[in-house]
Amino acid sequence: MGATPNNFTILERSRISPPPATVGHRSLPLTFFDTTWLLFPPVHHIFFYHFPHSKTHFMETVVPGLKQSLSITLQHYFPFASNLVVFPNPNNGSTDVIRKPEIRHVEGDSVALTFAECTSLDFNDLAGNHPRKCQSFYPLVPPLGGAVTGSDYVSIPLFSVQVTYFPDSGISIGMTNHHSLGDASTRFGFLKAWTMVSESGGDQSFLANGSPPVYDRLVDVPKLDENKLKHTRLEGFYQPPSLVCTPDRVRATFVLSRTHINRLKKRIQTQLPTLEYVSSFTVTCGYIWSCIAKSSVRIGEKAGEDELEQFILTVDCRSRLDPPVPATYFGNCGAPCVVTIKKVDLSGENGFVMAAKLIGEGISKMVNNKEGILKDAERWHDGFKIPARKIGVAGTPKLNFYDIDFGWGKPIKYEIVSIDYNGSVSIGACKESAQDFEIGLCFPSKQMEAFAQIFNDGLESAIGS
Repeated sequence: MGATPNNFTILERSRISPPPATVGHRSLPLTFFDTTWLLFPPVHHIFFYHFPHSKTHFMETVVPGLKQSLSITLQHYFPFASNLVVFPNPNNGSTDVIRKPEIRHVEGDSVALTFAECTSLDFNDLAGNHPRKCQSFYPLVPPLGGAVTGSDYVSIPLFSVQVTYFPDSGISIGMTNHHSLGDASTRFGFLKAWTMVSESGGDQSFLANGSPPVYDRLVDVPKLDENKLKHTRLEGFYQPPSLVCTPDRVRATFVLSRTHINRLKKRIQTQLPTLEYVSSFTVTCGYIWSCIAKSSVRIGEKAGEDELEQFILTVDCRSRLDPPVPATYFGNCGAPCVVTIKKVDLSGENGFVMAAKLIGEGISKMVNNKEGILKDAERWHDGFKIPARKIGVAGTPKLNFYDIDFGWGKPIKYEIVSIDYNGSVSIGACKESAQDFEIGLCFPSKQMEAFAQIFNDGLESAIGS
């Protein structure tokens, strides 16, 4: 991100707006679900597609098609072409009311859409599962654009796209969004709409068969909004960071087949027969978390007696609110579930079982709270204050991003690049089968090698058990 590398040529820079007079001036206030993400790094993801065609074909078909279809889609998903407007907190001692941030759209607002060509990176190598240099992916995702400071506000673009052509082999579509724009469910809804418009050439199919976003602020809890804003430091807000890493960091993808997942579940159910919540997702999280801890010990990190590890995942609240909100509710609507364990236990022989137990119990406690999932919302983030190494989860296997087809076939690889910021893990549906899970990781090469061995050895032992 930032300066264009020597092996990249910018073919065209465009600004794409919704069709004239279709959106006008609109604003969408952030809820406490959205405000949570104000100071987090942006979300970057990349789709890789086979495209064994000439540059001329790319410029004459793909470029105009994506520009037109994006414009039409933005008519229905206007926040993607909008700006985040934040009003920095009043000075200490001020009695001024803290103003709620909002997504603001005015006529003419647009998305930065860049078309580029890459001649030196190997498309098939990038689209593999094996360890690949993290730095190779960064030029494929666009920056959001700089913040603009007004007299009493800061405005930041919310979304940008970069389409990169690899001669006679493939296309990558890299996207960046500010996390306050929406969660994975919101991004998926937008992408499904864009692909429907792209394939059909108009929005008739989307209007007839799609699921338009619900913009009504159905999550209205003023007390939580005020509390979240009060504890979010917005002074000097806010230039999104750039992706940087050391040269030895690599990213790799590991696949957990349905057979492996079922055997891991069976192991938990056998050892913990009274555990109420045992899902494919929880055992996957527990297994990955324990393998990460073991890999760090194997490369020489000490597991101190009091050293702590934390695992953070997001529970979708749409169907769990009272009353529930529609699945197409636009924005963020997730609650953090924070689980803490001693590293010496997590990296031990029984680490997987202990991790799966804690994650299952953590989720169960949240979703089965008799007073509602928002009961303890003011204390959701207390766990973050505990000094511990934190690993978060990006993505969800419930949404199949391998279905994102713009008209030239489904992606051959999907990567969530933003896990590189903070050592998160991505978990999603697998390309070959949505019943299998893909796990994306970013580590120094030495730890990735150790992780791969521990991961594979553990699965062999699970099959043998």
